[in-house]
Amino acid sequence: MTGDSAGGERSGVDWDVEADTFDDEPDHGLRDPTVREAWAARLRGWLPRSPSDVLDLGCGTGSLSLLASEARHRVTGVDLSPRMVGLARAKLAGRDAAFLVGDAAAPPVGEQRFDVVLVRHVLWTLPEPGRVLRHWRGLLRPGGRLVLVEGVWGTVSPVGIPADRLTALLAPLAEDVRVERLSDDSLLWGREVGDERYAVIAVP
Repeated sequence: MTGDSAGGERSGVDWDVEADTFDDEPDHGLRDPTVREAWAARLRGWLPRSPSDVLDLGCGTGSLSLLASEARHRVTGVDLSPRMVGLARAKLAGRDAAFLVGDAAAPPVGEQRFDVVLVRHVLWTLPEPGRVLRHWRGLLRPGGRLVLVEGVWGTVSPVGIPADRLTALLAPLAEDVRVERLSDDSLLWGREVGDERYAVIAVP
């Protein structure tokens, strides 16, 4: 879920063009060992301890998919950008992972169900987040969870989705909703940040 690419239409960005430099951002490519371990540690806390099926929506180049795979989870990634998907497939070659070109809001997974729906920096780009969350909940097996990493970025014209709005949208869909603040953990971003960044773990 380096997957800002799912918002390509809304942001006016051609993510196929951006794909080759996408991993240059510290929290996208996770090339810095310290940043990589910071995300790996968070994922260990968010994902089940035993091997599970993880659906990574807006997966971008597959950096978080790779961390999940290294933690013995089976990963299916979805992204709108064919170029991003190609890079993700290369990054996870030989692993128990599959990547599909498709819309994060309506992933092309058929009747398959998952233990985790993992989404980073994607929900805010989608026009009907409440409807999308209901669909994502329907992709979960009993006992599954949504892991949503979101935030609000920028000061002049901020974009994103505040944590209180997301938790309100999840209230009718999940019995257990936990917010984990991420803004004060500079290791995740490779720098200090002053905006709102957080993760929500929601269990229906």
